[in-house]
Amino acid sequence: MLIGIDGNEANVKNRVGSNIYSYQLLQSLSKQKANVVVYLKEKPLEDLPKTNKHWQYRMIGPKKFWTQFGLPFDLYRHHPQPEVFFTPGHYSPRWSPCPTVMSLMDLSYLYFPEMFRKKDWYQLKNWTARSVRKAEKIFTISQSSQNAIIKEYRVAPEKVVVTYPGLAMTKKSKKIDLKKYGVEGDFILYVGTLQPRKNLEKLIEALAQLEDQDLKLVIVGKKGWLYEEIFTKVKQMKLGKRVIFTGFVPNEDLAAFYEKAQCFVLVSLYEGFGLPVLEAMGYGCPVVASNVSSLPEVVGEAGILVDPKKPEAIAQGVEKAIQNREALIKKGKEQAKKFSWEKCAQETLKVLEEVGHGAI
Repeated sequence: MLIGIDGNEANVKNRVGSNIYSYQLLQSLSKQKANVVVYLKEKPLEDLPKTNKHWQYRMIGPKKFWTQFGLPFDLYRHHPQPEVFFTPGHYSPRWSPCPTVMSLMDLSYLYFPEMFRKKDWYQLKNWTARSVRKAEKIFTISQSSQNAIIKEYRVAPEKVVVTYPGLAMTKKSKKIDLKKYGVEGDFILYVGTLQPRKNLEKLIEALAQLEDQDLKLVIVGKKGWLYEEIFTKVKQMKLGKRVIFTGFVPNEDLAAFYEKAQCFVLVSLYEGFGLPVLEAMGYGCPVVASNVSSLPEVVGEAGILVDPKKPEAIAQGVEKAIQNREALIKKGKEQAKKFSWEKCAQETLKVLEEVGHGAI
């Protein structure tokens, strides 16, 4: 059986969120010996799986409206055709001669539309709805997201399959000096894109309430959208010396941040999974996370859960995590072992083969 996969989410240099999911899934699927053709707009990057008799790449254009025109046209005219097409993202091909399967990480665009630019929101809302209607199966990354998809899109429960992501960063960090990122002294850590849903303004307010006024907040991640108010909040609270923005940090350096932080904090208003939480636990960094959406499911009993809307609760959670650091490190490492990209790939492949063979 031939499986077609949209590989564009993985084919970027600075991977975050859904890019990491797509990249790690492709890496693990390539080891399963299934016959796969990965469809791309551009030449595959060097770190994507290498071509072999089971794994091929097909580059097609035009890049603009690729899933709406270029990809569907090629799927119909080129042979051999895939027997199932998988999109590890929201936008499946508009038309397809074979059954389609998609991944849907979260529904933040439905729950927090004001946190998206209008153009992005319109596309997410409408194109995703079309993809959901046409999909034979939908992968998602937590039971929380599964329940939300079933409710909001009114699809049958058996149509939505949970495949948990795994821990990708398993190597020990290089011995790097964090001073090159402007980081000195003790700090708490946030990793993720700068966007409203991440609730960084409340985290900054919590920083000001900590007893240890020498403790810094290091914010690692690239600018996303509607992030200006985050910088404004730092200026308003006169915390410029305690809040450090590093921008994007590559994985080989990021590990050192997890290992040296006093704790990791992710107090998002909503998460489909929260991969940095898993990374933090795997690297022995105590976790403070929101008590909403999927985060309690990921953290289990291995971290401190707090109300993300209350800065005082966040501050108390940080202090508790630091006080119970050793116990939380141990629990976190055990929790992280429950998640595996190999298992995710095996479960994904099983569903794709069932759909491709018509066993749905």
